[in-house]
Amino acid sequence: MTSRTRQTSFGTSLDDLLSRELGRFERQHPRSRELSARAEQSLLAGVPMPWMIRWAGGFPVFAAEAHGARLRDVDGHEYVDFCLGDTAAMTGHSPAQTVRAVAEQAARGITLMLPSEDALWVGEELTRRFGLPSWQFALTATDANRFAIRLAREVTGRPKVLVFNWCYHGTVDETFAALDGTSVVSREGNVGPPVALEETTRVVEWNDVEALERELGFGDVACVLAEPALTNIGIVHPDPGFHDALREATRKTKTLLIIDETHTLCAGPGGYTAAYGLDPDLLTVGKAIAAGIPAAAYGFSREVADRLEALLPRDERADVGGIGGTVAANVLSLAAMRATLGEVLTDDAFARMIALGERFEAGVAGAIERHDLPWHVTRLGCRVEYLFRPERPRSGSEAAAGGNAELDRLIHLYALNRGILLTPFHNMALMSPATTEADVDLHSSVFDEAARELAAG
Repeated sequence: MTSRTRQTSFGTSLDDLLSRELGRFERQHPRSRELSARAEQSLLAGVPMPWMIRWAGGFPVFAAEAHGARLRDVDGHEYVDFCLGDTAAMTGHSPAQTVRAVAEQAARGITLMLPSEDALWVGEELTRRFGLPSWQFALTATDANRFAIRLAREVTGRPKVLVFNWCYHGTVDETFAALDGTSVVSREGNVGPPVALEETTRVVEWNDVEALERELGFGDVACVLAEPALTNIGIVHPDPGFHDALREATRKTKTLLIIDETHTLCAGPGGYTAAYGLDPDLLTVGKAIAAGIPAAAYGFSREVADRLEALLPRDERADVGGIGGTVAANVLSLAAMRATLGEVLTDDAFARMIALGERFEAGVAGAIERHDLPWHVTRLGCRVEYLFRPERPRSGSEAAAGGNAELDRLIHLYALNRGILLTPFHNMALMSPATTEADVDLHSSVFDEAARELAAG
């Protein structure tokens, strides 16, 4: 049987498996179903935040508590959590060191509009990890990216941003752009874009050096905002030499390069930047650096910091520039960052997490090979994803074209019904300091079982 024949042969068996798993899910989650019905009376779409509607069952699982690499729902089911808050809890849930620091700081003050010694420690630690000498703080990676873009426009005097097709940088307006042929359009699903995306953004495909050089050649791009590997459409690695070409093209056109490490922190203590020797002008990072407490940071090269310090107002205009916010850099977030970076996401912890990522990757790859399925698995540090297509994509468009929504739904539901929680938006799994080899092996067993049933269909 060829790969193409097998890929389309699931047919009725896929429908039957999905129907069976939906029935099992509904029977096992009566309390979540009850709360979901109640939520429709007071919450838009029955959830407190729109993304929470994207779960494989007919209604979302309602959480009760989570500790380390385990989550328990309101029906009493316990899950090995490989979603980990879609990276925000990559530390494991509620690590004791961060919980202790947050409790102690909350008793002394939560937000003061003044700097603390923790801010100095965190800035110095971020410099050690990522190499950039100057830092500022925000509450989310989205805000860090917004502020970095504004500052890049101030420094360069240019209006546009360049991003890569199918990128992910939080809810930054300029990044919800896509390519339609050669035209820049609003990405499907973008809610209420304030202006036409072609006015603010240039878009090229990941790994397309020729298109990158062409678009930067217009001379109107303030910054390239890039994840060092695509992560939200499956992991799409850079081609050999791509980052060198990206850095050369940005320097040649006097365009600032912003590297967003929020997801790619999984590559190591200093993210992809430290692991692969990148040299950005600005860097943003959020989510996991405070163990899920709202916190983010953005850093600057010495040249960019010097230019900004000469440009930014220091008088009564300093609070009207669109940078920062009343509770940005609050002392609670800084205390959480210090404890998390200093005691949880340590160099030793990353070594163990990456080893578990390798074990997870090997387990999935073994099942794919055993059952001769046209799928593949990709890893970046302690982050692993599988896509239901045989070839590894080189761009976001290739990854998106290889998607299979029904198969995604089945695999997520199949895993959920057997005590495994994956990221609901894609087939992503993260390892935390609390994850164990037994956790990984449980996923390997469940994945192998699903692959066997599908291959037999």
